[in-house]
Amino acid sequence: MRRFTWFNATSLTLGFAFLYLPMVILIVYSFNASELVTVWAGFSTKWYGELLQNEAFLDAAWVTLQVAVISSTIATVLGTMAAYVLVRAGRFAGRTLFSGMIYAPLVMPEVITGLSLLLLFIGIGLDRGVLTIILAHTTFSMCYVSVVVSSRLVSFDRSLEEAALDLGCTAMEAFRLVTLPIIAPAVISGWLLAFTLSLDDLVIASFTAGPSATTLPIKIWSSIRLGVSPEINALSTLLIAIVAVGVITASLITKRAALRQEAEERAAIRA
Repeated sequence: MRRFTWFNATSLTLGFAFLYLPMVILIVYSFNASELVTVWAGFSTKWYGELLQNEAFLDAAWVTLQVAVISSTIATVLGTMAAYVLVRAGRFAGRTLFSGMIYAPLVMPEVITGLSLLLLFIGIGLDRGVLTIILAHTTFSMCYVSVVVSSRLVSFDRSLEEAALDLGCTAMEAFRLVTLPIIAPAVISGWLLAFTLSLDDLVIASFTAGPSATTLPIKIWSSIRLGVSPEINALSTLLIAIVAVGVITASLITKRAALRQEAEERAAIRA
């Protein structure tokens, strides 16, 4: 076991400071009473009240939330199906092409992805709006879900499925009653990753969004080009809080599911 040295402590402190100190500063200045972002004029929550009265930000936030929930849900379903095929289907004609198409968005620059999707939507005559953003976000986030779920399926004990089949379950019932509950933590993690990527996306959404649909990152980007306002600090603080609550909740759910699964496995071994 390695000893905890001052070098390790310093490196760890500097690393966490580099990652989280800007967020702390942003949260602190969201309670600044001054209209100047860099000048502290006392504690105040008035910018949160101003934010709740800003219709443009509220509409953009609602569009972003809709897109994130719908696209991450579709991406989770499709990504789980793709991962199951890649891990369980064995070798089949076109497997290399299929896996390459699944994992291509991982290494493809977002500018290229956004531009290609824009040309596709123009070519098929689909007006840009909420639907095109959902399709675009589903396309690039599905591969992340597939990677997360496939890594869990690789280490999955297939004897559990075989036991369910021997007891009379169909393949679909074995997947629904045995496989899916066991890989549920990975599926939830994939959904959260897709949800976070959708909330954060700016490049692809800027290509696929139309005048009738503006996401929150696009709205924030267009606003800070004229200067950072305290309302943006307040909005960013709320987003950080929402993401933090979501991550903590997902961690608790995943931990509880893992403990339940471990308890069930021990009970099965004893039986």
